[in-house]
Amino acid sequence: MNRRITLLTISIMILIFLVLLSGCDKQGKSELLDAENPVTITVWHYYNGEQQKAFDEMVSEFNETDGLEKGIVVGSHAYGGVDDLQDAVLNAVHKNVGAADVPNIFSAYADTAYAIDKLGYVVDISKYMTQDELSNYIDGYMEEGKFGKDGEIKIFPVAKATEVFALNKTDWDKFSAATGETDRALGTIEGITEVAEKYYKWTDSLTPNTKNDGKAFFGRDALANYFIIGYRQLGQELFTSKDGKTILNLDERIAKKLWDNYYIPYIKGYFTSNGRYRSDDVKTGEIIAYVGSTASVTYFPREVIVNDEVSYPIEVAFYPSPKFAGGEDYAVQQGAGMVITNGKEKETYASIEFLKWFTQKERNLHFAINAGYLPVTYEANDEAFAEQAIKGSGESEKLRKLTEVGMKTVNSNKLYTIKVFEKANDARKILEYSMSDKAKADRAKVLEKINNGISLDTAVKEYSDDRNFENWYFELKSELEECVDNE
Repeated sequence: MNRRITLLTISIMILIFLVLLSGCDKQGKSELLDAENPVTITVWHYYNGEQQKAFDEMVSEFNETDGLEKGIVVGSHAYGGVDDLQDAVLNAVHKNVGAADVPNIFSAYADTAYAIDKLGYVVDISKYMTQDELSNYIDGYMEEGKFGKDGEIKIFPVAKATEVFALNKTDWDKFSAATGETDRALGTIEGITEVAEKYYKWTDSLTPNTKNDGKAFFGRDALANYFIIGYRQLGQELFTSKDGKTILNLDERIAKKLWDNYYIPYIKGYFTSNGRYRSDDVKTGEIIAYVGSTASVTYFPREVIVNDEVSYPIEVAFYPSPKFAGGEDYAVQQGAGMVITNGKEKETYASIEFLKWFTQKERNLHFAINAGYLPVTYEANDEAFAEQAIKGSGESEKLRKLTEVGMKTVNSNKLYTIKVFEKANDARKILEYSMSDKAKADRAKVLEKINNGISLDTAVKEYSDDRNFENWYFELKSELEECVDNE
């Protein structure tokens, strides 16, 4: 009997020891750090302008406070853009001539993180954080960084974005007063299409002596998001995974709905895209509304510049990104996160400590506000807390409105992006340009016909029939299948 009790006692003690050991491992190894002999870690990122300024200020604050106390020094280096940063990381990993050492942390989208992970250079951050710590971060943001057989977490979210609808309220008010149109229609994608037609016809009517010179109402910054989220709202995932293989689920019925609410209004002149970004088209007066990321719409112009002699100030209004009528509550989540590379154990631990510090509630919201992003934890996405923080920061009313709409989107939707796979970036490029390039080319042909005296309805007839859609659809399907066939 005593022997059994002794064995049971020993077993319990061993179990407790293993649990404690596991907990210590999750919490990190603070004994690795020494304030008298600080460890230096490097961060590579692609922030520029106000974003870089905000990030550099945060790094300086860390080095002067928690970093100083714990023995961590963070050095950061900005690259010109995402592609420049990706090239620099790959050069470092492959030890190419002239390349710098592999950084401890670098900014990356999922496709780059996936590629570097396949080379064996990426740390699973879940090994260094407790479940309670991980649960503080918004599920959709953490989900994007999970890949590998066991669902390891390879991307640490630090600042994210979603999409919103941005409107030139000044010109909208003129249209609304003249036609009685209200902003209720702006909540659905179908409503946007209907309003765009009305706006084109109204602006066309302002010049009765010139026919078919109506103005476009709307544009989109990212057609890939339109596909990915449109499919999800309508009950389908474009790409799923089974037995380690990526499967394409290109539903023709859903594709037709996307076609009818982008390609068709585009060739009719109700939508357009001429500048590099749709904010450029707002600035020149070619459209008065668009869907873009919360990070990009901070560049919404303050005035419309018609020409060298004519310009006028405008006011902006923000709304949630419109959804398909009756669609499910899905919204896009995007933005790079931070990837930690394999290095010395104390460097990995120091990297985790810095990123946890960076994403603490007040601090992460401060960075997000100044950089035009959204914070990544549930606590920091509290709308009341954010409103008070913005008021205290002296930020503009425009930024307050943008943050409010962005947070409502995050808190009232399931955030979604496609799971990464080998050719996910290639697939995204196809989605980005397949419909948009065709719409732009066919609109040019329609305009040529109109200039030759053909009516708008007649000019678009051959492009708006089902045969044109089907030709495009099967070409798109073929191109996307090439991205998944070799998985």
